[in-house]
Amino acid sequence: MTDESLHDALLTLAIPVALEEDVLDFLLRHPEWAGGFSVVDAEGMGQGASLLSAMEKVQGRARRKLVLIAGAEAGLRLLVAALGRELRNRDVAWWIAPLIAFGRLQ
Repeated sequence: MTDESLHDALLTLAIPVALEEDVLDFLLRHPEWAGGFSVVDAEGMGQGASLLSAMEKVQGRARRKLVLIAGAEAGLRLLVAALGRELRNRDVAWWIAPLIAFGRLQ
C-alpha cells in the first residue's frame, strides 16, 4: 500500500530470531499486505518466552525480532491468518494496535 490514508493500524510480530528469514521472505512475497516494514532487535521475557540457548536460560530472556507493519487493519488481519497457516509456530506472538497517524516527511 502506498496511500498513506490507508494506514489505520500497526501490526507487531514478535518472532524468534531463527524465524526471521522465513517471516521476512513471506512478507516480501505479499506486498499487498506489507508494502514496507521495519525489523527491530528485542528480547522477550515472561511466561510466553521460549528460552532456547544456555545464555537465554541464564538471562531469563529470549532473543527476538519485532516486525512492525503499518497498514489497513483488514489487510493486516489477512496477513496474520496467512502467516499462521504457513508457519504454525506458537513462538510467534502478534498484536494489532490503532494507528492514529502515518506519513512521510517531505
